[in-house]
Amino acid sequence: MVSRRRRPSSGPGTSTVSAEPSPAERYAAARRRAETERGELAEFRELLSFPLDDFQLDACAALERGSGVLVAAPTGAGKTVVGEFAVHLALAGGRKAFYTTPIKALSNQKYGDLVRRYGPERVGLLTGDTTINGEAPVVVMTTEVLRNMLYAGSQTLAGLGFVVMDEVHYLADRFRGPVWEEVIIHLPDDVQLVSLSATVSNAEEFGDWLATVRGDTSVVVSEHRPVPLGQHVLVRGDLLDLYAGHVDPTDPGVDPPINPDLVQLLRRGERSEGPGRRGPGDRGYRGRGGHRPGGGAVFGRPTPRFAVVDALDKDELLPAIVFIFSRAGCEGAVQQCLAAGVRLTDPAEQATIRRIVEERCAAVPPEDLDVLGYWDLLDALTRGVAAHHAGMLPLFKETVEDLFSRGLVKVVFATETLALGINMPARSVVLEKLVKWDGSNHVDITPGEYTQLTGRAGRRGIDTEGHAVVVAHAGLDPVQLAGLASKRLYPLRSSFRPTYNMAVNLVAQVGRDRAREVLETSFAQFQADRGVVGLARQAQLHAEALDGYAEAMRCHLGDFAEYARIRRDITRLERDQSRAAAAARRADVARSLEGLHVGDVLEIPVGRRSGHAVVIDPGGAGGFDGPRPMVLTTDRQVRRLTVADVGTGARTVGRLRVPKGFSARVPAARRELAAALRSSVASGAVGDGDPRGERRPGARRGRPPRHTAAQDDAQIAELRRRLRAHPCHACPDRDEHARWAERWDRLRGEHDALVRRIEGRTGSIAAVFDRICDVLVRLGYLDRTDGALEVTDDGRWLRRLYAENDLLLAECLRRGTFDELDPPGLAAAVSTLVYRSRREDQGDPHVPGGPASRLGVALDGTLRAWSELEDLEAEHRLETTVPLDLGLVEAVHRWAAGRSLDAVLRGGDLSAGDFVRWCKQVIDVLDQVAQAAPHERTRTTARRAVDAVRRGVVAYSSV
Repeated sequence: MVSRRRRPSSGPGTSTVSAEPSPAERYAAARRRAETERGELAEFRELLSFPLDDFQLDACAALERGSGVLVAAPTGAGKTVVGEFAVHLALAGGRKAFYTTPIKALSNQKYGDLVRRYGPERVGLLTGDTTINGEAPVVVMTTEVLRNMLYAGSQTLAGLGFVVMDEVHYLADRFRGPVWEEVIIHLPDDVQLVSLSATVSNAEEFGDWLATVRGDTSVVVSEHRPVPLGQHVLVRGDLLDLYAGHVDPTDPGVDPPINPDLVQLLRRGERSEGPGRRGPGDRGYRGRGGHRPGGGAVFGRPTPRFAVVDALDKDELLPAIVFIFSRAGCEGAVQQCLAAGVRLTDPAEQATIRRIVEERCAAVPPEDLDVLGYWDLLDALTRGVAAHHAGMLPLFKETVEDLFSRGLVKVVFATETLALGINMPARSVVLEKLVKWDGSNHVDITPGEYTQLTGRAGRRGIDTEGHAVVVAHAGLDPVQLAGLASKRLYPLRSSFRPTYNMAVNLVAQVGRDRAREVLETSFAQFQADRGVVGLARQAQLHAEALDGYAEAMRCHLGDFAEYARIRRDITRLERDQSRAAAAARRADVARSLEGLHVGDVLEIPVGRRSGHAVVIDPGGAGGFDGPRPMVLTTDRQVRRLTVADVGTGARTVGRLRVPKGFSARVPAARRELAAALRSSVASGAVGDGDPRGERRPGARRGRPPRHTAAQDDAQIAELRRRLRAHPCHACPDRDEHARWAERWDRLRGEHDALVRRIEGRTGSIAAVFDRICDVLVRLGYLDRTDGALEVTDDGRWLRRLYAENDLLLAECLRRGTFDELDPPGLAAAVSTLVYRSRREDQGDPHVPGGPASRLGVALDGTLRAWSELEDLEAEHRLETTVPLDLGLVEAVHRWAAGRSLDAVLRGGDLSAGDFVRWCKQVIDVLDQVAQAAPHERTRTTARRAVDAVRRGVVAYSSV
């Protein structure tokens, strides 16, 4: 059963006309008041220093009645109070409560909150690498820890009465979201679930699913922000309202009118620049379609970050969070402010900041302070400004969060990772741009992302109004901004998918048939099944339209459908002929990249990489598009060349000596080799290559075509003869019939694709599970006997491996790939399973000891296992295992071998914060290896590797 209560979005300042409540409404309100004035809720309210809002009262009352609860409310509205009441109920009833969060930092913060209320003896913390009082009646943990407990049948689950899932909308996350659904599905039936979510547009749908899998669930939705949010645009240091004066910013409605002064100022900026004003130094973002309006006096140069800070300070809008979707941008913003002399703190605040920073960082060895950038951090913090991003040392990030929450740091330049969970409310939130880099493209931020980012503006109990500020920039459309600001809701979409670890655990616990039924109850399948209804309705409309099109193309002279098929065959053959010619030209270009050697100097005549470059890695045989040699250009850029980069083809014009041991990851080495290349080009030492692009030794010859052009021409001629001889060719309405035939053919393709989507959605999750089980049977982790599946001895080891590359790790352990490694070598090998470089084309990483060393042999074995597994997954139509990345091998090996932090990071692009974060993930996998490896020697080595990595900067970083 699902009970729903949606609180209106109207808040202070919103004019509404309310009718006199009906007798039934008055009775319901009286019952709610009575519920809140007695029982545990009344006692809980006595512990609070503030009154509860209506949505909080409704959710808490439902909990006390024994229902599960889904609470969807804006950031800062106070959802966590409901979770804290669940903890209160558990303690009052002598049961346990688990409070789960998506990230360790949020777990640490919640642990501190609950310890302050209930004392350290009643509260524990479990985050994978931190265990504090794990058998306490109240335990804060990451969601992965609870999932692992459920699969292991942990005794810690005994007496569990409540589970709070904070930030439950995180289940939409592609990589970690599935864990949330696993927990929700597998929790014992008698556990009450408290789900706390941001305001999503399909909360009722999510609540329906929760009721299906968890039983009675109350859905409480509040769209009211406790602190109203104003929307502004910063133009040349002036803060202008986004909406026209008569619009209520807390309830702007649909298509609200824009502030005419803002529109006029933005248009003036566009006119003053014009298309002719752009020059080589203009590096502004180009929007979709390449369109980028000008800026002139308004947009000619981006507003300096220190000017943004000055404007906020002038309008008393500090403290502020300024979101910049770039780590380098955040650090650069801090440096800009320091260079401009920005100082937002008084002497007393500076002394307090210095004391807090020194206390928090006292554990950092003095020799590491310079490497970590401690002195720059301290200088910035004492001035009241700071950066916050994933590349920072966790200890430094926590220090920034602490100082900001105390009101000592006034401005934080942050990436979007700050928007998740961490309690850092501000008076204002600033967005530099409305686009971000998603790893492959610049994309517009969504209304949901805008809501999440600006949700931190407005401190409850301190500010009467929060402020969302967008800095005016080239391409800013105030109407688009109003759409982002007014559309506060976004749908929650499941990212659930079965994994190998999940499959062996489910088969071991409930068997294959029951496991399929369990997976069919996932939110992903729930949404897919609901979507089928709409798709089926659309398919029916398609079928009716196809009948109408077929009637419209009917011809009295003959079968026009047959005539239309001949026309389509002619078009298809001509298109294939054109593609074949293009493919032949592409193959010729690809051959120009074959047979290269290190040191070859290439001249690229046209294209986006035109100029000279020296080969530093020939790139091997390559795939369908030929090899992808790695080159260094005259401007020190390292690139992988593709056919698309070299226009009509590259040619070798000389040779250049590349130093032995050259590493593209070392900036000094790149600089020296690029200088040598420029010198050779300028002196004429290179440039005598064969302009005809003569084939090099070793270049593969093209495969003879299966059909010649003459054969295709003969087919086309025969089809044209049949077309002219067809009765319908003489029809006076032939062109009209042909148009209807084209529509019929186009819609038929859409209809067939729609039918395939419907078939694919029905039972889609279970179908993927079946294919995963087939792979596990092939590899011997499951055994099929009389149609039933059983977990083998190897499968029991796999049950304990929860890494993203779980099956690859299991294969390496089973094959003994890691058995001969020492602790530094094992840590380095494991790093390939977790590390993901933020940049492509890093060059060939250096393997300590070389390819023939024990580590080199182990890495080669890991790569072979990955390649075989990828082929097997492709054969079974499964998403293939993520490729290995060896970019962290040398750094982790050095660190585990006892080298200093400076020696580990020197000459590379890895930041200290990233290094610590990846080391934490390496430790997590090593912990699993220490439990799951089949051989005692490997388990012992894994335990020693954990101790070798967990030292120094890695050990004193709490998250």
